[in-house]
Amino acid sequence: MNSLPAIRPPAVAGSFYPQAPAALRQQILSLLGEAPAADLPGLKVALVPHAGYVYSGATAARLYASLFKQRQRIRRVILLGPAHRVALAGMAVPAARHWASPLGLSPVDQALAQQLAAEGLVLVDDAPHAAEHALEVQLPFLQTVLLPGTPILPVVVGQADPARVAALIERCWGGAETLFILSTDLSHYLPYMEAAAMDQATVAHLLALDGGLNGKQACGAFPLNGLMAVAARRGLQSRLIDQRNSGDTAGSKDRVVGYAAIAYQEPLAALGEVLLRLARGMIEARFGAPAPAVPDLPALHQPAACFVTLTKAGRLRGCIGSLQAHRKLVEDVIHNAQAAAFNDPRFSPLLADELASLRVEVSLLSAPAPMVFQSEAEALAALRPGVDGLILTDGVHRSTYLPQVWGQLPKPEDFLAALKEKAGLPRDYWSESLSLQRYTALKWQEVG
Repeated sequence: MNSLPAIRPPAVAGSFYPQAPAALRQQILSLLGEAPAADLPGLKVALVPHAGYVYSGATAARLYASLFKQRQRIRRVILLGPAHRVALAGMAVPAARHWASPLGLSPVDQALAQQLAAEGLVLVDDAPHAAEHALEVQLPFLQTVLLPGTPILPVVVGQADPARVAALIERCWGGAETLFILSTDLSHYLPYMEAAAMDQATVAHLLALDGGLNGKQACGAFPLNGLMAVAARRGLQSRLIDQRNSGDTAGSKDRVVGYAAIAYQEPLAALGEVLLRLARGMIEARFGAPAPAVPDLPALHQPAACFVTLTKAGRLRGCIGSLQAHRKLVEDVIHNAQAAAFNDPRFSPLLADELASLRVEVSLLSAPAPMVFQSEAEALAALRPGVDGLILTDGVHRSTYLPQVWGQLPKPEDFLAALKEKAGLPRDYWSESLSLQRYTALKWQEVG
């Protein structure tokens, strides 16, 4: 018989946010509706405040509004926040299998919780969670903007060493499917102008990925200091979404609490999301959809080479690309996406009714480098399965395979033989005039 408690019930419904489901949903939708939805591709960590919704809800909503368009990729949320109610040395995850808000239940990722406990990173203890508001106030927002049933892992962080917090974050990092929510307010109960000055300095630290914060600057200093170490190590890009305090919303200016919403994005993941969106969007534009907006990412405007691959039910439906960087990346991905959909000579042009079942993949290529070898055996020995894309050239014969083709041809001899055949040469062909260049590729593909 499973001894885990079934549900952690709401502790601050009716005080920090409405207890009636209809009123709560209406308030959240109103806050989200008034918030401009920032375009945050590659969002990995969202820093949001946790006061009552009338005070900090508008600041939190400005970041949560951006999650609507990312809900398909987010399959797990790690919630980190400070311990306000219980003295805690270290970090604690709940034993409960579900967390409840007036909007319903969210499953707790108990498998991950048990793994972290077995590795000595956390305690399994419901006591620090029972009356804690810092994590609970994020739940109704998450239940509104993410897919129903998205699992969460709430982690209350007490007086924990930053390195230990960083180790937990790294352990849970995952891929694009994992989102971290770090819940913290900034200064507490200072006069308005004094608070504004302190919060401005704190936000500057957070944007610069500097740790060393204390509890006067942010109640979530312990989880924040661990996060800053990971963010700096991983090169996350920070972006301030909103900053204000309770004196700007519903409170007196005599004693205010500071709030900020900050996004931390993975640069490569951000670029990948944008490339996929541009590729699909420009294909759909041929059928009358609005052309997608081009965000302000510097990498899009640098010369680069990419391939766009289309699949349907796991089978190739088109693939066109560039082997050399000869135009801006944004231009290359748009051209190759439309060419793969409508001009690949191996396939008929894409039809509108195929869009729903189509999956888009974009590969960003490094500059090709020539391979040096004296024989076919040397060339085969130098190949790196799963890593190398390969360009074969011999006179008018030329072909390439992206690194992902190793998935179908894992042996170097088969990979090279098939590449020769693709170029119109016999599989056992060899000549001193044959040249090989290799490249690597970053690959992003749609989920679904």
